[in-house]
Amino acid sequence: MRSKIVAGNWKMNKNMKETEALLTELSAKLPDTKAEVMVAPTFVNLAKAVRTLETSTIEVIAQNVHFAENGAYTGEISADMLLSVGVETVIIGHSERRAYFGETDEILAKKVVTALGKGMRVMFCFGEELEDRKSGNHFNLVESQLKNALFSLDASVWSKIILAYEPVWAIGTGETASPEQAQEMHAFIRKTITEAYDATIANNVSILYGGSVKPANAEEIFSKPDVDGGLIGGASLKADDFVAIISAI
Repeated sequence: MRSKIVAGNWKMNKNMKETEALLTELSAKLPDTKAEVMVAPTFVNLAKAVRTLETSTIEVIAQNVHFAENGAYTGEISADMLLSVGVETVIIGHSERRAYFGETDEILAKKVVTALGKGMRVMFCFGEELEDRKSGNHFNLVESQLKNALFSLDASVWSKIILAYEPVWAIGTGETASPEQAQEMHAFIRKTITEAYDATIANNVSILYGGSVKPANAEEIFSKPDVDGGLIGGASLKADDFVAIISAI
């Protein structure tokens, strides 16, 4: 049985005091839900966030990780460092990491292997740009991103993987992805995993939607049979909006 998940990616937002305040408010307003709720603050506030949420069911996750265990990688963070402060889940492959920091499928595959090897859970992000969608290449691109980063993994580790589909063309572009388009791609992703592995793995992996989910559209998107939750950006920075999205699942 796959999990329902709502995760908030805070990106480069919120200083320590603001992080503590938002987490305290979220904990107080958290609705009764069977869904897993996660938040990903900036690296420098992860330890504080873990302490703040000690008595909460909200999980603190990381926005990124390096593929090396240690060494001369100035400014980078290792899996062991994350684990040492109580963080056990990490986002890998976010569209902004791909676009702004040149993270290729090859780099992401190495990160996935390292994180899984340390026993971490991986939230793997992927999705097409606007030109891919308009040219009709979106299915091929998504299949390629999955294949290059994940399909060499042993079937046994898929219990530690969460997928997050990001239609990059529907984020801050003025274009809008419909719930039907989200369902279409999520169903395609399951079909692709079934062909690469089997139906059991495909039906048990949680696939989140990351295309500008807001309180106004969350319930309709989450009602689709292959959408298991959302990776939320801007709306996760406001407690009431994030709580409304959590309630929608």
